[in-house]
Amino acid sequence: MVYNVMYERSVERHLKKLSKVEATKVLDQLEKELSKEAHLFPALKGRFAELRKYWLRDCGVTYTLKDENVLVLRIRHRKSVYRKGV
Repeated sequence: MVYNVMYERSVERHLKKLSKVEATKVLDQLEKELSKEAHLFPALKGRFAELRKYWLRDCGVTYTLKDENVLVLRIRHRKSVYRKGV
């Protein structure tokens, strides 16, 4: 199955914190991986069970599947992924 990868508006803000080269690499890799294999990555648990996670280099990516679409909700650096309110 091929998925259409879409991004939440807030993802742009998260990508601005990365260098342009790193942001481009992250987006290219996301498009490549999530468009083909988004259903293979682990789902979160508890109240976030409808979300999935994907680790790419030092970035944590949180996304959800909706039919044939992948909606990327967050891209955060490894050191700030688990902080509250960041």
